[in-house]
Amino acid sequence: MILRRASLADAGEIGRLHHRTMRTSLPFLPDLHTAAETEGFIANVLMPACELWVAEGQGRILGYIAFKPGWIDQLYVAPEAQGRGVGPDLLAKALADGSERRLWTFQKNARARAFYEQRGFQIETMTDGQDNEEREPDVLYVWRGENPAS
Repeated sequence: MILRRASLADAGEIGRLHHRTMRTSLPFLPDLHTAAETEGFIANVLMPACELWVAEGQGRILGYIAFKPGWIDQLYVAPEAQGRGVGPDLLAKALADGSERRLWTFQKNARARAFYEQRGFQIETMTDGQDNEEREPDVLYVWRGENPAS
């Protein structure tokens, strides 16, 4: 597996991975966007606003992370690649500069919550979900700059 900076040419594959992972790993969420809409969001919104890195193996993208100063906006790993070190490697890339980061995840996403908490993220606040488009209770985590554990 290699980590590399994503290019605009990757947007379609990243968008399809994102959409498929949402449907498979987060089935409690409403299906609000088509795969094509997600691909457009990746190319036209996320890539211009964030540093985006992919984990690639066996000729395909296994996961991606999008981050900017102070925030991790997205971290998704293909369902078939979960539990194989992709997520920890991508997260370590985003935290490598040691600066504080925040991220949101859903309260029901127990796997993600355990993943972040094992790596030093702490709950900052929990909401009822009225401010996210899914209307699903979420949790804001903060990482205060410690070294990430793998």
